[in-house]
Amino acid sequence: MSQLRYKIVFDGSLMPGSSLDEVKANLASLFKSDRARIDALFGRGPVAIKRDLEEVQAEQYLNVLQRAGARARKEPDLTAALSLVETDEEMAAKAEPAAQPQTSMSCPKCAHQQPTAAECAACGVIIEKYLARQAATPQSSTLPQSSPAPAQAPTPYSPPKADIGPQAGQVGELKINSFKGRIGRMRYLAWSLALLFIFVALMAGISAITLASETLGSILLAGAVIGMLVVSAQIGVQRLHDMGWSGWLWLLNVVPIISSVFWIVMLVVPGPAGSNRYGPPPPPNSLGVNLVAGIFLILLIGGLLMLFLSGFAMLAIFGGLFAELLNGS
Repeated sequence: MSQLRYKIVFDGSLMPGSSLDEVKANLASLFKSDRARIDALFGRGPVAIKRDLEEVQAEQYLNVLQRAGARARKEPDLTAALSLVETDEEMAAKAEPAAQPQTSMSCPKCAHQQPTAAECAACGVIIEKYLARQAATPQSSTLPQSSPAPAQAPTPYSPPKADIGPQAGQVGELKINSFKGRIGRMRYLAWSLALLFIFVALMAGISAITLASETLGSILLAGAVIGMLVVSAQIGVQRLHDMGWSGWLWLLNVVPIISSVFWIVMLVVPGPAGSNRYGPPPPPNSLGVNLVAGIFLILLIGGLLMLFLSGFAMLAIFGGLFAELLNGS
């Protein structure tokens, strides 16, 4: 049941001791209205100057009007309960937004889940503008791109996928008397040993010729030395090419101290299995190449071992002589 409402009624009566002009001036100031509208309240009978009030509010209005000199009264406002006009309390209640359950939404750009809003909290896009741009975009540009087909697992029936490039499976041509091409470590050892044997044989023949003619022997000796150096350089350059290095580095073999280390590098560093900028890889080593290279390694290791032992023996001899000198003194 709704609470009883009241109205303030004024019929133009004045409080005792109040003049008409004074009351009109007070009401004009109270209602902040012009004098003409205040004059209309007098001489026209009862007028409801305020409706739909609670009892406390009605008493407050009466006190204010009576102090202003107007004799007003409060009466029950029966029309307020039947009126379709909303009261102040009802309007205030409707002015407060009803607590509605928050609905969630998904951002059309980044798919972020959040309460319904005009802006995405994750990517910051204005949703309405983004949807407008998407609607203006041609249909072809919004079609999803087809993802690449997943790679199939290899099966015994799959075709081979070996490298079939122009140099796949090719091997270089062996050229002993050339600065072009590539040779591996074993062939480098074998050719070096063969060159050494040939040079020793030539020196033996030149020595015999020198006994008969020193001039001819000197000429042949110079030719043999130059020929050996040229062929040795060609073999060394091809070994460097196999390592992927420039052939000009072979000149380090004539530099003191460096040459004692660089030839070991040429024997140790392998070349790539495939082609490099100097051509395809050399052909596989034959059985003869492996045997000659093995002999060279045995001779080399044996020579180094004998050099070490001879040096150790020399040290022992010199140590004994030095001890005898000390004892003799």
